[in-house]
Amino acid sequence: MHHASEHIYHALDKDELIKLLESDSDNGLSPEEAKVRIEKYGQNTIEEAKKRSIIWIFLSQFKNPIVYLLIFATGLSFYFQEWLDAIAIIIVIFVNALIGFYMELQAERSMDALKKLTAIPVKILRSGEVSEYDSVEIVPGDILYAEAGDMISADARILEGTQVQADESALTGESVPVEKKDDILPAETPLAERVNMLYKGTHISRGNVWAIVTGTGMKTELGEIASLVDSAEQSTTPLEKKLENFSKKLILITLGLVVVIFISGLLNGKALLDMLGTSIALAVAAIPEGLPIVATLALAQGMLKMAKYQVIVKKLSAVETLGSTTVICTDKTGTLTENKIRVSNVVAEELEWKEGDDNISEGPFEQMKLIAILCNTSELKQDGDKVHEVGDPLETGLLKFAAELGEDIASIREKHAKVKEEPFSSETKMMVTMHRSGNELTAYAKGAAEALIEHSTHILIGKTTETFDETRKQHWLEQAEKLAASGLRMIAGASKTCQSEGEEELSSGLTFVGLFGMMDPLRKDVHQSIEECKAAGIRVMMITGDHPSTAKNIGNQLGIAEKDEEVIIGSEMKAYDSLDESAKAAWTKASIFARVSPKQKLELVKVLQEEGNVVAMTGDGVNDAPALKKADIGIAMGLRGTQVAQEVADMILKDDSFKSIATAIKQGRIIFENIRKFVIFLLSCNLSELLVIAVASVFSLHFQLFPLQILFINLITDVLPALALGVTEGSDAIMKQKPKSMEEPVIDTKRWWTIIFYSMVLGFTSVSGVMFSHYTMHGNEEWNPELGNNILFFSLIFSQLLHVLNMGKTGSNYFSSEVFKNRYVWIA
Repeated sequence: MHHASEHIYHALDKDELIKLLESDSDNGLSPEEAKVRIEKYGQNTIEEAKKRSIIWIFLSQFKNPIVYLLIFATGLSFYFQEWLDAIAIIIVIFVNALIGFYMELQAERSMDALKKLTAIPVKILRSGEVSEYDSVEIVPGDILYAEAGDMISADARILEGTQVQADESALTGESVPVEKKDDILPAETPLAERVNMLYKGTHISRGNVWAIVTGTGMKTELGEIASLVDSAEQSTTPLEKKLENFSKKLILITLGLVVVIFISGLLNGKALLDMLGTSIALAVAAIPEGLPIVATLALAQGMLKMAKYQVIVKKLSAVETLGSTTVICTDKTGTLTENKIRVSNVVAEELEWKEGDDNISEGPFEQMKLIAILCNTSELKQDGDKVHEVGDPLETGLLKFAAELGEDIASIREKHAKVKEEPFSSETKMMVTMHRSGNELTAYAKGAAEALIEHSTHILIGKTTETFDETRKQHWLEQAEKLAASGLRMIAGASKTCQSEGEEELSSGLTFVGLFGMMDPLRKDVHQSIEECKAAGIRVMMITGDHPSTAKNIGNQLGIAEKDEEVIIGSEMKAYDSLDESAKAAWTKASIFARVSPKQKLELVKVLQEEGNVVAMTGDGVNDAPALKKADIGIAMGLRGTQVAQEVADMILKDDSFKSIATAIKQGRIIFENIRKFVIFLLSCNLSELLVIAVASVFSLHFQLFPLQILFINLITDVLPALALGVTEGSDAIMKQKPKSMEEPVIDTKRWWTIIFYSMVLGFTSVSGVMFSHYTMHGNEEWNPELGNNILFFSLIFSQLLHVLNMGKTGSNYFSSEVFKNRYVWIA
């Protein structure tokens, strides 16, 4: 096994290839052999740009204008032989750097922990069993299985496939999916035309395929590209940008004040050096050095906390967007329902079966069981007492129906060997497979009732087939409609006898057999979460591929839609270019969309965004990827989501539950509120110090804060309480507010006034405390500058520390506020 360029895998025949890679196409590698190969070839990962070393993170703490100021001050102190000051400032610089260093390390660790959470599972054949492994564990020689929606995690050569198409746009830039087949190709075939190879980073858009891994990690085509391009810089989040702009403003205001104080001090006859020291200390006092790091840490902590609630957020910026969400477009299946689909009714001509009835041995029912087992790519695996369901929940539901009636799935599948398959697609709305039993060829089809009824020419009644005329078709469409209106999901079944294996039109001329009515119970916690979202000013829209009646029934049960509200049906939705204002308005007002195509999902997101909404959109299929990308927050499903959807999404729900979306939005809001809290806290404290010094300088009072004391106050009162505020648990009231606009600054005008008010109160009480104590104790005697300084110093520290408790929610009781209950605040 060597590098891609040494072996021309696409030009070898399959047996040579399996021999060369020392593998086995029936059983795959053994776990022991896989271990040996991992040692030899390394893990299947693309090495990222070099991580910053610990020393580098520490040194970068000193790259900061404040630190330069302090070093300048140290130099001056040494020059004037103020040894104590100089040493103290050096200690301050180091303590500050250590705190920053610790926080950045924490943030990096949080990020690494998140990366581990978003690993991709793959299906590999090892020792004759197909199981899911983490993609980093793939080795050359492994036999992979992949189906529509799966990412390909290594370079591989196709062994066998059914109607396989792969989307290779990630690698070749070609946006049209490529047909894949297991031919042998000439050695000089260019990359984009190697139809028998699959490449890491691409995905299967149709069909299913078995392939043997030829290259992993950096020895893949994607790895070669990655080694040419170093990974791009992590883009800054909107929040970080807001904080940056905000810090710039602050620095300008500070410099203005410092100049005023410096000049007035000199005019009042203070020594030049004292004034320099004071000015530098002031500049330090005003600038909240902890701000960017505390913000990053609050975001990263929030992301890890969400992971506990089964929500994986992939980008820091998504946390902020979550808090501003105004519309959630959610899928029905699995998100609002449990996705434990089971067959509750089977209806055929002159035959009805309900869950709990006995087995029926009549023709149509026998046929329905065969359709359930054969037109199906999923599996039920016995694992001790437990049954493992592998594949689509709808299909495993059909298998369980047959198994519970005593059918032996494995032996039936052996008797009817699969010859050909047309996978389900959102265009045809059906799936067809062809099977050989003895010398009979039969095709079995399942899919949406309207699609199968349209493609059927005959109907099975008892043991005979009769023509399926328009009246009968109408009757069955009404039947399906009636069952769907009672909240069932309808799947129709059909079959036909085939003449030859080469038959092209598998899906026409079918014989209609009957309908499966399938139940998918609602999740228990959904109703409450939807109410919570409504209270928070967030609209919930349900978008489903299901039958309109089923959708309406569930929408009403959950309170998403009013009883008489119209359902918008995909077939009636005009294309985006031909939408007029009234149609757009109808879309934005509606709550339920049924039988919607992926393209229409994308257009709905566009319309909602044009109206100024921040849209969260859930999706699980390959075809949902464009809508997930376009939405402000793309939410992929962790259990049933395809890997393609998970790749483009901003967040992944590990449990697929709608409740997790509501939880994530709440956490997003809490994080933003916390960042706001500590910005207000830091600023009001820092401004109060500025005011105290400014007043003392301009009015030439008898007492003043020393530069070192200012540095001390900053270190003790700013950083730790601010950090504690960053991890405050939110109050429940946060989900009763309307969503805030994405444009809203961290500190709006109202909050600026609050900050100025707070800092004036802090400054005024500290200065008046000194005055009060002097005149009550000493009357008109000489001032004692040392005593004045001490009282000022301590009153400022205590008032700032207590000021943390003002950061609770306005209108809440002081002692029951979330800040008062935050134990970290008390530790700080």
